[in-house]
This record gives sequence, C-alpha cells and structure tokens, in this order.
Amino acid sequence: MPTRILKLVDLSIPVEAATPIYPGDPEPRFCLAHTIVNHGFNVSRMDMSSHCGTHCDAPFHFLEDGARIDEVPLDMFVGRGVVLDVRRLEPHQPIELSMLEPHGHKLGPGAIAMLQTGWSAHLDAQTYFDHPFLSEVACRWLLERGVRTIGIDAMNIDETTDVPIDRSAFPCHHQICAAGGVIIENLANLHEIDFEEPLVSVLPLRFVGGDGAPVRAVAMQLAGT
Repeated sequence: MPTRILKLVDLSIPVEAATPIYPGDPEPRFCLAHTIVNHGFNVSRMDMSSHCGTHCDAPFHFLEDGARIDEVPLDMFVGRGVVLDVRRLEPHQPIELSMLEPHGHKLGPGAIAMLQTGWSAHLDAQTYFDHPFLSEVACRWLLERGVRTIGIDAMNIDETTDVPIDRSAFPCHHQICAAGGVIIENLANLHEIDFEEPLVSVLPLRFVGGDGAPVRAVAMQLAGT
C-alpha cells in the first residue's frame, strides 16, 4: 500500500533578492530572461551562490579532495530527523555538549540532527548574523555518535563574525567535512515539527562538481509513526 503522509512541514527559507547571505557571498539576483509578451512563455534568469537560502554543504566545500555534492550518497539527505531544542540562547553563544547530551538516546547513524536555536525568527533582521553556533566539542560528540548530517536554523553552523576569515573560523565545517558528512544551513520552522519520528528530506540540486546546493527541506509525518 502507498505510504500516507499526514503532515508536511516546510523547513526552507524563501529565496529572493532580500534573502540574507553569508558576508561576501554573491547577492541573489532574479530577472525574466523570456516573457509571455515577447516569447510566449516566462523563463527566469537566476544568479546566486550555491549556498544561498536553505542549502547543503558537501565535503568539497572545505576539502580539496572531498566529495562533491553530486557524489554524496542520497541517503545522507533523507532520514529520521532529530530536533535538538537549544532555544533561549544569547547572540553568539556556543551550543555546548551539555545542551545536546539529553538527546543522545535519539542519535545515531542515519539520523539527521537539526539544531533548533529559534534564530530563523530573526531572518529579516540584522540580528540574523548574530546567531548561536555549534561548539567544537559538541560537534565532535555528534560525529562520534555516527551522525553525518547536521543542520541548524541559522546562517552558519560555525560562528559568523566580522573578523578576517581564516581556517580557524570554521572548526565544525572542517570536522564534519573531514568525516564525510554534510551540513544544512538556514533551516526554518523546526518548531512546527510536533510529531515523533519525522522523515526529513534535504535533497540538493544535482550540481556536478558542486561544493553545495540549495535544497527544499521538508519534514514529513507518515501514517503509522
């Protein structure tokens, strides 16, 4: 019998000219290349970063010999979602191991861990850049439990700062990419997952050789779960 989906939750932020971008990334631009008036149909031209909006990072994002987005196994992008509620954090506050340990029994290989900071509520404000971030120790703990897909409802799983960017600025990116994992950033609406055992899909566009790609992230409640 076909699987019945009882509820769908959109975990993606809107992609438009006003979508917040990581400092220095290309600004998203959209225009009509063809129009119904002139050509009989509408076709849009899009110019944006591979990390615009809700997106996945491939290991190649930080490793020259890392897997490209089209080389990552598809089962890394679909699996049992685990929401790790770490709301009520201050700006630029790290997500420490002690905040995640109560969820340890839910985590393991194949799980998609999603850090719920609540920061997606700041999407349209400058404070979106002041998000909490995952600590190095907590990141290592997730990887040690076999988790290879880790997301956050903020711009960056690491801290976003105004200081010059160097290798040390992205410790969690380096850890996850070195483990062959993937990162999901700019998630939204995690508070709407009010059911157990959500099936989460964060399937990226198949950009050949890509370091990352936009996704339409969704959580699904399936009948019988």
